[in-house]
Amino acid sequence: MASIKDVAARAGVSVATVSRVLNDHPSVSADARTRVLAAVEALGYRPNAVARSLRTDQTRTLGLVISDVMNPYFTELARSVEEEARALGYSVIIGNADERPDLQDHHVTTLLDRRIDGLLVSPTDGGSPRMLDAARTGTPMVFVDRWIPGVDVPVVRSDGRGAVRDLVAHLYGLGHRRLAIIAGPAATTTGRERVDAFREALGAYGLALPDAYIGQGDFQADSGRRVTEGFLDLAEPPEVVFAADNLMALGALDAVRARGLRVPDDIALAAFDDIPWFVHTDPPVTAVAQPTRELGRAAVRALVDRVEGRPGASVTLPARLVVRRSCGEPTPPQSPSPVRRSTS
Repeated sequence: MASIKDVAARAGVSVATVSRVLNDHPSVSADARTRVLAAVEALGYRPNAVARSLRTDQTRTLGLVISDVMNPYFTELARSVEEEARALGYSVIIGNADERPDLQDHHVTTLLDRRIDGLLVSPTDGGSPRMLDAARTGTPMVFVDRWIPGVDVPVVRSDGRGAVRDLVAHLYGLGHRRLAIIAGPAATTTGRERVDAFREALGAYGLALPDAYIGQGDFQADSGRRVTEGFLDLAEPPEVVFAADNLMALGALDAVRARGLRVPDDIALAAFDDIPWFVHTDPPVTAVAQPTRELGRAAVRALVDRVEGRPGASVTLPARLVVRRSCGEPTPPQSPSPVRRSTS
């Protein structure tokens, strides 16, 4: 492989001049710059990334620790992060925490040992000691999708409350009154927020969310199956199951079919986190869609801002409701209005 000395010799300049050209330094004549770039091209020279990182104290590498690589939402998020980072001149190393705080800490430690410039994290549970320590000791970091209240780190996330309100309005308009939810882990911000949004939306229509209609899941398909089986065993099963995650929704669909029941004829199904598979299920699943690709891009931009000495702002993007056939077909009558509560 050609060295920087080979480039300097071919271009007829010093090694220092080659270095200035490669680092886009302004104090190089146009003629020297042209000769150096021509020599680089002719020799196929590639700068030594390790040596450059030692000189600049930057590796042009970002770390991404996601909660579950098997979840299509996080797979798409990782893809958009990698694409945006590449466009900005950075590489990405990905670690899968598998919803385990100990694995999250393992990946954070490994990435920091590799001298990454900044870290994107979708925290599992309430965080983990090594990750929290990194956030509090100045490592450039951005939380994406999930966050940890009280930790001074920019957050890039979607707001699903409006879409959940639209979902409940849609369900109410279809005549459904007994609505249940498969909740995500209460230790995660997304797990808590989606239950709160669902309860709040039901309250606007005078509907309650009894404890029997709140099933505790873990963002995995098996928990969606287990919780739905419990709902179906109730003396008065719900008319709708709303899964707070796409994998739990697939588990719920399995449970319904295992009982010989049909969606939506016997029970309706909706999900948070739309995925391509939902178009191909029978029936296609109504879902709250997060702007996953936009979130990934915004998270990278916020992190690069922090790496390069700019503040890096939090970003919240709206989710939207995608109506399909899993909750029933719309009927001609208009949807009722929410209950108006007195403020006196």
